Amino acid sequence: MKTCKLIILVLSLFNCAIIKAQNDSTYYTSNVEYANNHNPYKFSFKQIIIPTAFIGVGVLGLKSDWMKYQIHEMRDELQENITQQLKIDDYTQYAPMLAVYGLNLFGVKGKHNFIDRTIILGTAYALMGITVNTLKTSIKVERPDGSNYNSFPSGHTATAFMGAEFMRMEYMDISPWIGVAGYVVAFGTGFMRMYNNRHWMTDVLAGAGIGIMSTQAAYWLYPFITKTFFHKQYMKNIYISPALSLYGKELSCRIVF
Repeated sequence: MKTCKLIILVLSLFNCAIIKAQNDSTYYTSNVEYANNHNPYKFSFKQIIIPTAFIGVGVLGLKSDWMKYQIHEMRDELQENITQQLKIDDYTQYAPMLAVYGLNLFGVKGKHNFIDRTIILGTAYALMGITVNTLKTSIKVERPDGSNYNSFPSGHTATAFMGAEFMRMEYMDISPWIGVAGYVVAFGTGFMRMYNNRHWMTDVLAGAGIGIMSTQAAYWLYPFITKTFFHKQYMKNIYISPALSLYGKELSCRIVF
């Protein structure tokens, strides 16, 4: 019974992320004044509530004996009837971030052009990777399957949620369901990490929080990075767009001086 309650709590937390993606996007598209004044590069405490909650529950699992007992019980119940592991999570972790480029390739324009969004994604991936690997090597939590001691946090889940938040931010003014779809895939990736007995529930929650916050931090840092390391005035004159030719689909690049 306790495990069931914990599962409900976890599902509620993930549902909060999906609801956030939908509500924020809906409000953005339905309120002109908000759309004009909204600044995705400005820090807001509201943005970090959900990822902080995820990370907090994950960290709690490192110290709380009650939480440790619950996640072990949850793992045992989940593994009872599993006869074959599915490795789809090795691929779905990248699906949301790649979908951003795929949508743009087929004409669904996001918030930024190819170069700008790549700078943001690269920053988010670097922040996420450094954070995840630092925690893995310093905390050294044993994996559920006993294979090694780098379980906390889940890198696959962090990558998936980083991409889902990236997807939400880029297409929040197009359709709320694009962001929701990204979070559904990310949630599925986190669940599969537990299904495959590679991570504890707390690893997955912490990874989700780190992934979301890494993307948000990348948007906050974007103005500083472009101003410091790139000549923004020249980048504005670079145009990359999909095109059709006799040889099939391709990307065209045009530089105007």
